Amino acid sequence: MLDITYRYDPARPTEHLYPADGAEALRALEQGNREFAELINPLEAGGGHHTLLMPLDLEDLGVATRGESVLPQRPFAVVLGCSDARVPTEMVFHQGCNDLFVVRVAGNVLGSECLGSIDYALHHLGESIKLVVVLGHSGCGAVTAAVDAFLQPASYLGVASSHPLRAVVDRLLLPVRAAAQALEQAHGVDVTSREGYRRALIEATVSLNAALTAATLHQEFRGRLSPHIDVVFGVYNLVSRRVQLPMGDPGEVRLAHSSDDLEGPERLARELAGCDAIRGLLGSPGSGRIA
Repeated sequence: MLDITYRYDPARPTEHLYPADGAEALRALEQGNREFAELINPLEAGGGHHTLLMPLDLEDLGVATRGESVLPQRPFAVVLGCSDARVPTEMVFHQGCNDLFVVRVAGNVLGSECLGSIDYALHHLGESIKLVVVLGHSGCGAVTAAVDAFLQPASYLGVASSHPLRAVVDRLLLPVRAAAQALEQAHGVDVTSREGYRRALIEATVSLNAALTAATLHQEFRGRLSPHIDVVFGVYNLVSRRVQLPMGDPGEVRLAHSSDDLEGPERLARELAGCDAIRGLLGSPGSGRIA
């Protein structure tokens, strides 16, 4: 049994210890994700009663307990994530109300509305924000649609009649193409005939899309990011519940730093294409591809 409990104790009001800089904010999110992921492990092993306790300050919900004024926003991180309902952002990072400024859109693509929301946060909430995070997730449906359009162009007709859907898919075709090129460079042009090519391309694209989006944010707001605000990215694994990248240990939790180095995403694409996780998805050379 697992209980996820939000608790407010008037005798012991929640004291927010806000990160002093980007490094502390990063540690808080990574540790929060470890706590979330590891809590469920005992259930998978066969039982017990476990509780995830989420301290709550009622003022963060608009309930005045020490005055009549509405509590201002004070998030310590901006998170651009996917709209997928299986990725509850605050819960994934074990954070409470008013800790994260969350922007969600299918495929965590960076349209003008998302840029406007992030711009607002950096401009109006800059004193509290210490981190900007781009969070993709494994098996992303939007990325899958873009990969299928890339592999079978006729499938693009399924979204072509809808400008909003087409806008999402179109923004994802760049990382799909970059991931496909990296896979061909790492494994040869025959990689497209491998049994797991489609799945490997999807997962490589998910990571590369997060990295490219983070790099774009670094460029877009390079004049607005103060020295104490970092930009990072990662992928939430729906199976392990850990935020990580395919190149690392499957049991680790890690958000990777972005930068304004224009060659960084290209290096990441090569590293992704050659890592054990992507190799495992591809299957052995000579295996037939599944349509």
